[in-house]
Amino acid sequence: MDKDQVKGAAKEVKGGVKEAFGKATDNPKTEAEGKVEKNVGTAQRKVGDAKEAVRDAVKSK
Repeated sequence: MDKDQVKGAAKEVKGGVKEAFGKATDNPKTEAEGKVEKNVGTAQRKVGDAKEAVRDAVKSK
């Protein structure tokens, strides 16, 4: 497991919580910040997935 996968997953969770809090408190700014953070986390996790796939491909050669 790559560190970007772990950090990305953590950001996804944190962003999801922030988004839900923004919805619950009717705060569109917090909700939008949560969505952005969640998307950044998703991108970071996917980078980690790609790095791991490359690493695995190199190992299997």
